Amino acid sequence: MMEVSEFYIVRCADDRCEIVPSDRLADLPNPHPTGDRWGPYGELAEAIAKRVGLIRAGKCKPQ
Repeated sequence: MMEVSEFYIVRCADDRCEIVPSDRLADLPNPHPTGDRWGPYGELAEAIAKRVGLIRAGKCKPQ
């Protein structure tokens, strides 16, 4: 199993934000029309903290 070195936060069409490993970035089935994406983040914990901030700022809906 490969170790993922980077994570991205990607906004989906329903305004939720998903944390996606860099190797799955091209496989997203339902991206947001604006293509909003944040990252890369070196650690999953860092991406989670950023996603919480985006939810609090109203840029993403909680899951």
